[in-house]
Amino acid sequence: MSNKEQGNYGAEQIQVLEGLEAVRKRPGMYIGSTGPRGLHHLVYEIVDNSIDEALAGYCSEIVVTIKEGDVIEVTDNGRGIPVGIQKKTGLPAVTVVFTILHAGGKFGGEGYHFSGGLQGVGASVVNALSEWLTVNVYVDGKEYVQTFKRGKEEKPLECVGDTAKNGTKVTFKPDKEIFEDMSYDYDTLENRLREQAFLNAGIKIVLRDERESGDGREDIMHYEGGIRSFVE
Repeated sequence: MSNKEQGNYGAEQIQVLEGLEAVRKRPGMYIGSTGPRGLHHLVYEIVDNSIDEALAGYCSEIVVTIKEGDVIEVTDNGRGIPVGIQKKTGLPAVTVVFTILHAGGKFGGEGYHFSGGLQGVGASVVNALSEWLTVNVYVDGKEYVQTFKRGKEEKPLECVGDTAKNGTKVTFKPDKEIFEDMSYDYDTLENRLREQAFLNAGIKIVLRDERESGDGREDIMHYEGGIRSFVE
C-alpha cells in the first residue's frame, strides 16, 4: 500500500473518547438515528426503566408528559433510583446510572429478573443526548434532585425535603446540537406506550400533551388482561 493510500493513519489518529463523549460523537450507534426515530427512542428508554420497575412488582403507574418546548417528563411510582453511594465509583448510585455507560441494576441479576431497553445503558445515553436533564428521586420519605447538562453533572445530588411519594421523575430536553427535528409526535408516542400497556398487564400508563399545540390531549392506557385485552 502506498503512502497516499495509507493516508494520515497513525497513533495520533486513534481517539479515546471518555465517558459519554462516545455517545455524542456517534449517537446513531445507541439510538438508531438522529431523526424522529432517535428522538422518540429517548422517551422509550426512560419509560423502559419504569417498565422494569413494574415487571419487578414495584411500579403500577407511569406518566409521560410532553411539555412546552418538547421537553419530556417521565414519572413513575416505583422504588426510586437508589441514592446511596456506589462503592466502586464513590458516587451516588443515581449519578452513576445517568453518567456512566453500562451502569444500572440490570446486570447482576439481583435488581431485576426481567428488563428491557438498552440493558442499563439507556439513562446515560438519554442524558448524553439531552441539552439538560433533571432527575427527582422520591425514596425513604425524602426527595432528591440532581441536574445534568449534555451528559455531565451540573449540580450534585441534593436532598431538598420530605415527601410522602416514592418513585422517580426524569425531565429532559433533547439537544438541538444532536437532533435534526425537535418535535415530538403524540401519536407515535401513544402507539408505543399502548403496546407497552398491553404487554404489561395491570400497569397504568398515562400520556399527556401540555404543549400549546396539543390541546390538552390525554390518553390513559390500562389493561388488566394484557395481551388478552388486545385480541378481544
